[in-house]
Amino acid sequence: MLAKMVAELGPWSWWVAGLVLLAAEIMVPGFFLVWIGLAALIVGALSLLFWDSSFWVWELQAILFALLAVATTFAGRRLTLRNSTTDEPFLNQRGASLVGRTATLHEPIREGRGRIRLDDTLWQVMGPDLPAGTQVKVVSSNGRDLTVEPVSV
Repeated sequence: MLAKMVAELGPWSWWVAGLVLLAAEIMVPGFFLVWIGLAALIVGALSLLFWDSSFWVWELQAILFALLAVATTFAGRRLTLRNSTTDEPFLNQRGASLVGRTATLHEPIREGRGRIRLDDTLWQVMGPDLPAGTQVKVVSSNGRDLTVEPVSV
């Protein structure tokens, strides 16, 4: 059935495949089918030019499509990563967003470990031994642990 459709549609079969992939992009989460659909449209454009040529066999078309799909996917990924700027650079790095903030020790730091309250969260902190109530500044973040130092007056 598929071979019959390709034979009937001729070079337009690649255009149909490309448009189906672009339409599927709407249904599927992510942003990758658009690049594969673009590769199919490019092969479709080349098919319109070379359909009657003896070298334009289906094997060459399939190989070209595969190569173009990989190339457009990498180019699209590079393009989207280069142009992806955000107003929340630490959105998924909550600990890193706290570096530079000051807080009061909620629990004393004993043997290098203590706790501070920032906003509505108690955070594990590491630093020199200090009594509760001391003002500290967050100097670094390692996952969920924060490193603090006393605020110099």
